[in-house]
Amino acid sequence: MKVVFIRSVSIVLMGLWAHWVHAQSSIWVTPEEMHQSNAADTGIRPRSAVVKDAPIIELVLPKLPGEVSSPTPIELRFISTPPGSIRAETFKALYGTFGIDITARITGTTQVTASGIRVTEARLPKGKHRIQLTIEDTNGRVGSRWMEFEVN
Repeated sequence: MKVVFIRSVSIVLMGLWAHWVHAQSSIWVTPEEMHQSNAADTGIRPRSAVVKDAPIIELVLPKLPGEVSSPTPIELRFISTPPGSIRAETFKALYGTFGIDITARITGTTQVTASGIRVTEARLPKGKHRIQLTIEDTNGRVGSRWMEFEVN
């Protein structure tokens, strides 16, 4: 009976440890999603006008252009224009040509605040990546930016 109990506890502890290790890093996209997105015809993309006084999404890390390896830290800073303030719950991240919503993959391992977001280890497969980031302020203005880079 003791052996079964100890074995069960060991299995539970190993599962918790694996969950903790996984929670320390964030898998943003799979290699399959990256390959399908990069192979797809992008077609014509309509240009949109920048919304006056919309929030700004500043990319702090990684420093682009430059080499990016995986895992990589990613840090975004949100800047609002008064009288509006950032609504952190409106943060969205859409990946690649198909606009795959990867927001939950990011927010599942880190917290989005009105000042920004910091991911210590974003895991991305080697290759080209394109992510559209958006955030809204309390005045309904939506700020957007594209993050394009290649993981070596």
